[in-house]
Parts: sequence; structure tokens; C-alpha cells
Amino acid sequence: MATASTDDIDILAKAKSMLEPGYVPSDDEEYMNEQQQNYFRMLLLEWKRSIRDAADQTLQSLQDGPIREADLNDRASSETDWGIELRTRDRQRKLVAKIESALRRIDEGEYGYCEVTGDPIGLKRLIARPVATMTVEAQEAHERKEKISRDD
Repeated sequence: MATASTDDIDILAKAKSMLEPGYVPSDDEEYMNEQQQNYFRMLLLEWKRSIRDAADQTLQSLQDGPIREADLNDRASSETDWGIELRTRDRQRKLVAKIESALRRIDEGEYGYCEVTGDPIGLKRLIARPVATMTVEAQEAHERKEKISRDD
């Protein structure tokens, strides 16, 4: 079974491969023009569909029957694998909510801009993490502030 982060990366890569070949947003264009917005909208929709397909496969596997290994060690191993799989699906369920939020931001014309500073997030960051809501600098500041709060 794949790890959660590897699974997310694989699903995003699959979603990117399903998009119209030949077009990748570039810095030579006007930032967040209609073509870029359509690219990210299609990427997000395909990513969401891929996550839902994977969740459906997990659900089908669960419905196919209980774990039937006779050996207790094998059964324990299978149950651990299922626990990891279910945690992965829970993470992806939360990711679907972020994807839907990103789609709303596209519809509202706010996608691609930092929710803290209002600055452009940047195409490279959005291609790597299409649900990003902050610039790298704002995200790092947020994480530092979060760490300080946790340490208190």
C-alpha cells in the first residue's frame, strides 16, 4: 500500500496527465488569465475525480468482505494496512474540501492570490500545490507563528 503523501502525489500526477497536452501556464502570460484559470480548474476537477475514484475502490474493497487470514500475524498486518488506507482516505477527504474551496476561488476571481498579502502566489507553487492559498513567504511566517504558539 502506498504512503499517504506518495498517494497524493501520484493522484495529482495522474490528474495532470489527463489535461490537454501541450499547455502549461507560463510566466510569459498575463497572470491568472482565462487560459490559466481554465487549466487550474480542469486540474482541480480531475484531481478531485481521481481522489473520488480511489475512495470508491477502497469502499468496494471493504464491502467485498472481512479480513480472513487464518494466521493472527497475517490478520494483524492486514488490519494495520487497512488502518493506514483509511487514514489516507480521510486525508484525501479533507483535501477534496480544499479542492472545492480552490474551485470557488477561481469562480470568484481570487484564485492564485495570497489570502494574507494579496500578492500572486506564483505559477510554480500552484502547479506543485494547486490548493495553495498563501505565498511561500506568508506560509512560512504562518508556520513559524504556529510553532511558537505550540511551544508556549
